[in-house]
Amino acid sequence: MSSQSDTHAPLPDLGPAADELCRLLGGVRDEHLAGPTPCPQYALRELLSHVLGLSVAFQDAAHKKSGPTTDTPPGTVAPPELPEDWRAALPQSLAAMAAAWREPAAWEGVTQVGGLTLPATVTGRVGLDELVVHGWDLARSTGQDFRAAPGDLEIAYAFLAPSKDDPAARGSAFGPPVDVPDEAPMLDRLIGMSGRDPGWTAGTAR
Repeated sequence: MSSQSDTHAPLPDLGPAADELCRLLGGVRDEHLAGPTPCPQYALRELLSHVLGLSVAFQDAAHKKSGPTTDTPPGTVAPPELPEDWRAALPQSLAAMAAAWREPAAWEGVTQVGGLTLPATVTGRVGLDELVVHGWDLARSTGQDFRAAPGDLEIAYAFLAPSKDDPAARGSAFGPPVDVPDEAPMLDRLIGMSGRDPGWTAGTAR
């Protein structure tokens, strides 16, 4: 994950992106859980478990708590089993993540997430990017429409763009960028920058 970001921009609110993810959870049927996602290594069940884990990790990062939730690099451990109460646990944890980053102190100093120590102003934007991109993953996996605030798309794109030609900066969290025309909608450009095909659907998954 790159530490490059406009740290002087207004602090983002993670609430709308978290709310959109929660809305999409309502459209998840049990038969979707074993289905594919735009993340080739994850079925939807694993993706939801990953989102639950990251929501806890970013809560702890906002509170400057170090430990297994924040010092484990992404991709080094498999997501745990999705808990049976995920339909209640996930919305609660996503709401708590957004609330944690509404505290001004969350954005001060440095903090740790994914095994990296970064300025808190960068870490919060990483969290927003995770919510937006995985919200799109969830929508595509379940055939739902995805809604994102234009400002959130701009922030997430600005976070990812500096790493476009730097595999080391992208790390294991993002695949190689997918070329998307400059005139394409910002959502498509963001998804391409994240290493996903904006045209992906469950029907095209291999």
